[in-house]
Amino acid sequence: MTRMAGDSRSSANAATVLRTVLEHGPVARSGISELCGLSPASVSRQATGLLRDGLLRELPEPPGPAASSGRPRIPLDLHTGAVGGPVAAGLHIGVPSSTFGLVDLRGRILAHRSFPHPDPADPALRDRIGEELGRFLRESGTGRPLLGVGVALGGRVRPDTGTVVHHHALGWRDVPLAAELAASLDLPVRIDNHARAVAGAEILFGHPDARGSLVHLFIGNVVDAAFGIEGTVHQGPGSAAGDVAHLPVPGSRVACDGCGRSGCLQATASDTALGAEAVRLGIVPEPTVALVVDAAAAGDPRADRLLRERARAVGRAAALLLDVFNPAVMVVTELSSVLHEDYLEEVRGAVGEWSHVRVDPGRIVAPHSGPAVLPEAAATVLLGPLFRDPAAVRPV
Repeated sequence: MTRMAGDSRSSANAATVLRTVLEHGPVARSGISELCGLSPASVSRQATGLLRDGLLRELPEPPGPAASSGRPRIPLDLHTGAVGGPVAAGLHIGVPSSTFGLVDLRGRILAHRSFPHPDPADPALRDRIGEELGRFLRESGTGRPLLGVGVALGGRVRPDTGTVVHHHALGWRDVPLAAELAASLDLPVRIDNHARAVAGAEILFGHPDARGSLVHLFIGNVVDAAFGIEGTVHQGPGSAAGDVAHLPVPGSRVACDGCGRSGCLQATASDTALGAEAVRLGIVPEPTVALVVDAAAAGDPRADRLLRERARAVGRAAALLLDVFNPAVMVVTELSSVLHEDYLEEVRGAVGEWSHVRVDPGRIVAPHSGPAVLPEAAATVLLGPLFRDPAAVRPV
């Protein structure tokens, strides 16, 4: 959408129209005006630009008499059609593997693929990830306009500079990841921390109450968190917000290699810690949490007990965060509770025991997208700015 420099009001109005259609579409122009408070003329002007840019599309007019003004009641919706609907690529960089995805404007996964890379010390890892992502995009072959790539990963990440400040497990420091991938793929690239990315996806596509306030707790090989209020995820100075790896877990005595103390959340509940304990107990041959979840689903009581113990440790840490922030929604991304409600109930039960705030268990939820959480969240790193300013992200 072409705009003159300094046309901030037009950008804000375009974003308002786009978000209104996201939340309420399909909806006619008159309905958009009533919902968002912009004048009919302003809605019509912005809708025309968004249609021209391929972000909105017109649907067939519903049957019935036309509006009294004589203007057709043509519904508008986000352009998610198979022909011409733009898509965003999502890349989540994990420790043992990365995940690629293609996502439409409503956050729906159109294609995805996993790329294992078991050696985090591989000096060519970033090049290999870029090459594999490029191959995935070519082979997915949707033919739809591509907006660019959103990237999410653990550790301290600065979206404003596109830099991975520190990722302990991968051994990355001050890596200009956005610039590297943009040069490799010849595409726009935006990056962010994965906990903030999931929080952004929940605000944009998930539970409506998340737009008021939410806390997100991410439990993987890296453990971190994010806080959002009034639709904005807090970054903090230097984008350092969300480091909860050393948050104390009440009752835990597990030694922490990182700080030398005991009972830290990452040492107690991370995928790395759980996988190592499962191998030690002879539950699985490899320290992979997915194998532990599979073993529990197959009826192994040791695996089930281990997952329930972790869920309760996560719940105790979640209780501390809930007491501090008291958000409308608490999102917990932890594999077993994403896949099986029983483990989410364990998290909720521990929160009920340890929190000093009266918490409705229904406020504690798994990500709305379930197992697709990581590619959707990564793509939202790119889609979030689009819904804040449609002119800021253009198809290529």
